[in-house]
Amino acid sequence: MTGLDIIIIGAGIAGCSAAIALTQAGHRVRVLEKQTEWRFQSSGIFVYSNGLETLDDLGLLDDILATGFAVDGGENAYFDHHGTPLTTTHYPTARNGRVPAILGIKRAELHRVLSQRMDALGVQVTLGAEVTALDPAGGMTLADGTELRADLILGADGVRSWTRAQLAPGVEPRYTGFGIWRSVHERPADLTQKIMMMGPAKRFGIMPISDDRLYTFGTVAHPKGRHIDPTDWPGAMRAALAEFDGPAAPFLSELNDDSEILFTAVDEVVMPLPWHRDRVLLIGDAAHASTPFMGQGGAMAMQDALVLARILGAGDDLETALATFGTLRLPVCQFVQDVSRAVGEAGADEDLASLPQRHEQLRATAQDAVDGFYARLRAMNAEADAKIAALA
Repeated sequence: MTGLDIIIIGAGIAGCSAAIALTQAGHRVRVLEKQTEWRFQSSGIFVYSNGLETLDDLGLLDDILATGFAVDGGENAYFDHHGTPLTTTHYPTARNGRVPAILGIKRAELHRVLSQRMDALGVQVTLGAEVTALDPAGGMTLADGTELRADLILGADGVRSWTRAQLAPGVEPRYTGFGIWRSVHERPADLTQKIMMMGPAKRFGIMPISDDRLYTFGTVAHPKGRHIDPTDWPGAMRAALAEFDGPAAPFLSELNDDSEILFTAVDEVVMPLPWHRDRVLLIGDAAHASTPFMGQGGAMAMQDALVLARILGAGDDLETALATFGTLRLPVCQFVQDVSRAVGEAGADEDLASLPQRHEQLRATAQDAVDGFYARLRAMNAEADAKIAALA
């Protein structure tokens, strides 16, 4: 199928990536975003080699590499919460080393690259467009009364997806019990690796995101429904992560009212198939939001876009294509969700007495765990690619 009229609800990573992939595949795409202007979370994101491969296939890798920060050798240095070194692991590169192992980038910069490519492709983006009624047969009504129709509608509107609520009202985000703190800082010239600090039931990470910036991220237990006023974020972040010294200390100590800080409670979306009804399909976090412990949420969203474009191009029946999309993507996304959830839950079940054993296990198994995860992910993706190729 080519030449479909496609409307995408949501202009996050999933929606923008889908707009690019589908336009480049010959479809006519319009994106609806309820925000009245482009606004993105003030934090960073890291993209591992599997996500960078997708960006390469979308034709965006060079722009991303020019904007973000690729960690040489894919190095991830582990420390305890005092700053004592524990071990070092290395993430795998891809495509004979042409695709880096891991790259950090500010979220706003990633969206800038995506939006610039959408603009260059002529994708119509309508800001301030809120969908208030949805017909699964391909129709919708906006808040201003505008009625639209399309051959395919994509719900790419995130964890709290309005589109998902129309298709599967019983599927709600599930709170994980975790909160995550993020902050952006100037990057010291000698800080060029990803750092993970292992605290008692807490984690603190540091990741370069450009030539002159880095971001930090800290995961903590957080009671459901507890609100932290943004005006209190600097002090609250310092207090929540006060156990961390060593590499973390200078960044935590400099937090103030002018700092770029973000706190979010972590939900996940575990949705059984089908992910579609008639002509409406859910992608990205709307269908399979994950916890952040494997850093794969953005990569899964971007891969959704590329896989969908390939499946649509391989067949002539939309219902079959959308069902095939869910069948191929569910195992991959579920694998990532399960591993990420297990990592988070294991980290939460710790106390000071258990740390020596944890550190010994980390030294013995960390690299094997990295290698095993990416080998399994690569095998699953290869299996899906072969099934898509067989559709043609």
